[in-house]
Amino acid sequence: MKWIELTVYTTDEGIDAVCAALTGVGLESLSIEQSRAVCALELESSVAFWDFADLDKIGTNTPCVKTYLEDNSEQETIIAQARTAIDRLKTQDDDKAFGSLSVTVARVDDEDWANNWKKYYKPLNIGERLLVLPSWEPAPQTDRVILKLDPGMAFGTGAHQTTRMCLEYLEKTVKAGDTVLDLGCGSGILAIAARLLGAKNTIAVDIDPIAESIARENAALNGLDDENYKVLIGNVLTDEELQCSIKGQYPIVVANIVANVIIALAPLAKRLVQKRGMFITSGIIAERKDEVVTALKGAGFEIIDENRNEDWCAILCRG
Repeated sequence: MKWIELTVYTTDEGIDAVCAALTGVGLESLSIEQSRAVCALELESSVAFWDFADLDKIGTNTPCVKTYLEDNSEQETIIAQARTAIDRLKTQDDDKAFGSLSVTVARVDDEDWANNWKKYYKPLNIGERLLVLPSWEPAPQTDRVILKLDPGMAFGTGAHQTTRMCLEYLEKTVKAGDTVLDLGCGSGILAIAARLLGAKNTIAVDIDPIAESIARENAALNGLDDENYKVLIGNVLTDEELQCSIKGQYPIVVANIVANVIIALAPLAKRLVQKRGMFITSGIIAERKDEVVTALKGAGFEIIDENRNEDWCAILCRG
């Protein structure tokens, strides 16, 4: 099936007016592409939660509004109405704040956007024992521990360097009967891996509510029940109720987040890791590794090992 892609080019200031013009003729499913400058400002407002962004791949040179229609002759009327609405908007834009307001119409192939990424996500051997297996792939004959996963909208497939390094450290440190705390669980991959590697209990925490259902579904794919695999949602740095619910000391705590959060988390992590227990942390871009090491040492951790994969680092330390 083909679709008609109708695009109106504008400015960041004109996006709302363009959307209003299109919805006025019945086009309500709209896709907005903002400028790189606006996207950069939005990223700056959330800088505590990320360390690196390629601004060349975020936003666009010319902001626009797009909509998609089934490709058939009946759409000519609505396309004409859309053009008329945009022409009317041009006459109201005396100071040209809304940009060119040019309209283009193109025919594009149907795409299964929700599932196309899956063709790039393949079974992945990690360390000496683990095989991360996409849930839609058949299980191979293997001596490895199979971890089935469907990451959905949450971070953590095993393909990213930071996740792989954390899994490798877990493989080396988890002992039978351990309780493992995962701060920033995303898809749940690290907490699930800990259970499959022998941990008796895992507690998975994430700030994003989306992670709760995804982490539980992935646990179920691997035969784990809620009794020994708990998922909690909240900001572990500020949520006192959440801090109370995870209060205790754990033989292993893992946090695959970002440098800013790890630095802020270090004192709390020190209280959560039992004496001689392990704190595994990653999500650290190489240029910020020294800052994180300084924070971890300042909190009282002993650095045991550091690993680097391309531009990303992981650190293993002892409480």
